[in-house]
Amino acid sequence: QVQLVESGGGLVQPGGSLRLSCAASGYMLNYYTMGWYRQAPGKQRDLVATITSSGSTNYADPVKGRFTISRDNAKNTVYLQMGSLKPEDTAVYYCNAYRRLLGAQYDYWGQGTHVAVSS
Repeated sequence: QVQLVESGGGLVQPGGSLRLSCAASGYMLNYYTMGWYRQAPGKQRDLVATITSSGSTNYADPVKGRFTISRDNAKNTVYLQMGSLKPEDTAVYYCNAYRRLLGAQYDYWGQGTHVAVSS
């Protein structure tokens, strides 16, 4: 069983930066695609960014050029560096680990960390 724990959220002013971390335990994440998702109040959970086991990245249009996802397999940790933050980035940010193996899907979520962008 993979356990994911996010950290790094908080209150930041517009234009500011934050770095979120997602630490995994229970299994090495080398072969998982890791992702960050976010859910604003009253809205659905949306993709923010993903990074594959080989390091390929994908970003949602609203965060392209402002956010960077990275992973450190040795530390079993994934990061989301967020810059030029806007009020519309306010949400609970969730870490996800996903892989398919021999026809089975493995999909794990963290408990979320809240990011608030406000002056």
